[in-house]
Amino acid sequence: MGLMDKVKAQTGAGLAKASEAAKAGQAKAGEAAKAGQAKLDAVQAKRNADGLLRRLGAAAFAEHEGRADDASRAEVEHVVEELRRYETDYGPIAP
Repeated sequence: MGLMDKVKAQTGAGLAKASEAAKAGQAKAGEAAKAGQAKLDAVQAKRNADGLLRRLGAAAFAEHEGRADDASRAEVEHVVEELRRYETDYGPIAP
């Protein structure tokens, strides 16, 4: 086996190892991206739930002060339904 044959063999083996490492890295990056996206979705849902709770609190305050009307009562029903969906997807809302 000549020098060129040895170089070709080593180059082929090196390329195979590099290709395997690249595939493994892509798989890990894909998993990390999915985990990151799930975390981002949860944070956005929590922020949305916080806004819903604020709207619910404002409607409850208006009701307490005698300023509620049919529209605000409908808003309460809508907000409560949205919060129930949140709890179905993400679990109970902590006080």
